[in-house]
Amino acid sequence: MYHYILFDLDGTLTDPKPGITGCVQYALRKLGMEAPEADALEPFIGPPLLDSFRELCGLDEATGLQAIAYYRERFSTVGLFENEAYPGITRMLARLREAECHLAVASSKPEVFVKKILEHFGMLPYFEVIVGSELDGRRVQKEEVVEEALRQLLGENGVRQAASGKIRDAVMVGDRKFDVQGAKQFGLASIGVAYGYAAAGELEEAGADRIVETVKELEEALLG
Repeated sequence: MYHYILFDLDGTLTDPKPGITGCVQYALRKLGMEAPEADALEPFIGPPLLDSFRELCGLDEATGLQAIAYYRERFSTVGLFENEAYPGITRMLARLREAECHLAVASSKPEVFVKKILEHFGMLPYFEVIVGSELDGRRVQKEEVVEEALRQLLGENGVRQAASGKIRDAVMVGDRKFDVQGAKQFGLASIGVAYGYAAAGELEEAGADRIVETVKELEEALLG
């Protein structure tokens, strides 16, 4: 059983596809570009936005930053609520807290939006620690987010112990390779959720310790 559990948000606790893809389309159109269909924009779910705009749309850094500004015009008022909790998630969180697990969110999404989304779905009270990126572009990489979440859960010494493999009851749960990579960098076990937005074989290739297909299976894995 894991006592310290870090969760990704998008594709793990909630399904954000309509909001994220809709805001990407909005940003691209404001840049005067053609906007692909929503299904083609699924790779935006998970990694930092600037990385995605540069790698998936071929934008340079300056244009990518402008795209992020346009994206947030829509996301801050509309897009963040075009989202839904995966069935069974709230029940699972309640059971984990009943089992005295310490829960955190570690997301590359800006922290201000993470908190609003969790509050919207009634999940906020289940988490002791909520860490996201900053609106100014700081702490966007998954490793940075995981490190800060561990620091708030366990303190500086706990971060060092985790990185040296001395903490065996901590795990990162997420749907993309970035979550698995962040877990590995700090000595955490990793559980990949196949109901999210990973490409075929992505979680296996990243080396997830376990892959689950459903929220029920995730609950069973976390509670042992």
